[in-house]
Amino acid sequence: MATDNILEVRNMVKHYPIKAGVFQHTVGHVKSVDGVSFNIGRGKTFGLVGESGCGKTTIGRTLLRLTEPTSGEAILNGKDIFKMKKRELKEMRPHVQMIFQDPYSSLDPRMPVGEIIGEAVKEHNIVSKADYRDYVLNIMEDCGLRTYYIDRYPHEFSGGQRQRICIARALALNPSLIVADEPVSALDVSIQAQVINLMRDLQEKRNLSYLFISHDLSVVEYISDVVGVMYLGNLVEMAPKKELFKNPQHPYTKALLSAVPIPDPDVKMKRIILEGDIPSPANPPSGCKFHTRCPYAKPICKEKVPEFKDYGNDHQIACHLMDEK
Repeated sequence: MATDNILEVRNMVKHYPIKAGVFQHTVGHVKSVDGVSFNIGRGKTFGLVGESGCGKTTIGRTLLRLTEPTSGEAILNGKDIFKMKKRELKEMRPHVQMIFQDPYSSLDPRMPVGEIIGEAVKEHNIVSKADYRDYVLNIMEDCGLRTYYIDRYPHEFSGGQRQRICIARALALNPSLIVADEPVSALDVSIQAQVINLMRDLQEKRNLSYLFISHDLSVVEYISDVVGVMYLGNLVEMAPKKELFKNPQHPYTKALLSAVPIPDPDVKMKRIILEGDIPSPANPPSGCKFHTRCPYAKPICKEKVPEFKDYGNDHQIACHLMDEK
């Protein structure tokens, strides 16, 4: 059945076992991702935001099977990534690529740029040997890299140029979906804008879909079509970008948005300060996981897990307070 979604994630769970004792018995689990569902439309960007440690990166790595899921489904073009065998997984790899957070540690310092970009092209037989060099040069030009960089090494480039190399490496396989894990957080603000604009231009040119993982709400607002807010392994709110930024409903989303600086001295923002620390994902609170820091928490919040429901305009929220409105 045809669908407008390139990826449909259903109840993704990733728990890491905690080992202890001489025989390394499992005594508990770190619930990094605890039942997350979302869709990514073709040619669209799904922004995933939240504090450090909420499970954003784990979602990206699990989707690519860089770490194995505990349970759930990830349907890519009609096939479940989590059920793919080794051969199917190799065939899937070119279609889903990842841009890592640190553009230097994710590049092999002993390989020149041309080999870094073209290594997987050779492995997956994307083009013939005769067309290989021209193909790599074209990818470099598309990503704003000078063609004479092809024989240079990663240490010779700035942070922004290194990230362009990472983007070129991902694009070289003609992917339909790119998982971008904090792709601009290590860059200067001026360079961030260049890289984000490059990603938008490439998306329009190649009809790419992005899972854009970030803690920077300003960047997410600029590039995303739909935004999901994560807290301690779960989505607490998800909506189209304009709806979420104009009409945030969950107390955690409101607190995050209140921390975004506005470049206008006449606008006074009322900062919402969350008290306490994020609970451990190895021992999350009962009921709503946010109730230990929520200024509006009620007795039901401690006892019952809120249902993630659609309250109109494709605006989904997991909060007991919504049932009282």
